[in-house]
Amino acid sequence: MRAVRFHHYGDTDVLDVEEVELRAHAPGEVVVKVRVAGINPGEAKIRSGALHEKFPATFPSGEGSDFAGTVSAVGSEVTDWSVGDEVLGWSWERSSHAEYVVVPADQLVAKPEALDWIAAGVLYVAGSTAYAAVDAVDPQPGETVAVSAASGGVGSIAVQLSRLRGARVIAIASPRHQSWLESKGAVVVHYGDGLKERIEKEAGGALDALLDFHGADYVSLAVELGVPAGRINTINYPAAATYGTHSAGNAEGTKPEILAELARLVAEGKVEIPISATYPLGDVRQAFTELEQGHTLGKIALTFEP
Repeated sequence: MRAVRFHHYGDTDVLDVEEVELRAHAPGEVVVKVRVAGINPGEAKIRSGALHEKFPATFPSGEGSDFAGTVSAVGSEVTDWSVGDEVLGWSWERSSHAEYVVVPADQLVAKPEALDWIAAGVLYVAGSTAYAAVDAVDPQPGETVAVSAASGGVGSIAVQLSRLRGARVIAIASPRHQSWLESKGAVVVHYGDGLKERIEKEAGGALDALLDFHGADYVSLAVELGVPAGRINTINYPAAATYGTHSAGNAEGTKPEILAELARLVAEGKVEIPISATYPLGDVRQAFTELEQGHTLGKIALTFEP
């Protein structure tokens, strides 16, 4: 099969699409013919070596977690899936950027018929991260929640999940994505100098919670705005340790029932997964180049022949 590989850390030019052997599946595993796979900022950081201490690569390395596709083979102990089933799921082996992926049977959920293939294939990482972060701060009806990096893959979902809980959302984003965020019921404030004052003005009083998907100084900003540490969730792990905030994310949100719930919400039109671009597998370098330039709305996907 064709699969993405890199043999040492570096920029996007270390990525290649190579012919590799599909590994044999165990009795409890399923082989899925991939139709769509998502790409994520964390994968770019792993490839560059920026996360070597926490997530070291073993070379040659594959990449990718998100995927959606069709079951092509099942292990002898698998009873929940059959050849031909349409599924979405995740891989812990950095292996979804390939024509086929092998995963344990409990890392799949059924793709609702109404769920678009592209949305299905990019849902896992961003969706599970957003779900866990929103759950950690537990927004209540009528409360006001601020979301940084609100137009990104995770932030765009978190905005909508917070709105579904009845919260008022202040989305921190650039002007280019303001109209989309406003269409989801968010109030948009632009990042940059004077952000604290703009949030205070829009909050019209106390800010109840903050979801930080950017890092930098957003935790200290939230504390200045009077948000209790227990109502802050951040990707800035040192700040979380300093202030005692939540840092819930992908690990906490990785459950089949959560992915199935997210798939249902998207299939029913209650949550939209904005797609900035799609690229065929052979253009994986270009896909990551666009991703790493930042400022995309939502997700970027790799697509495969059906």
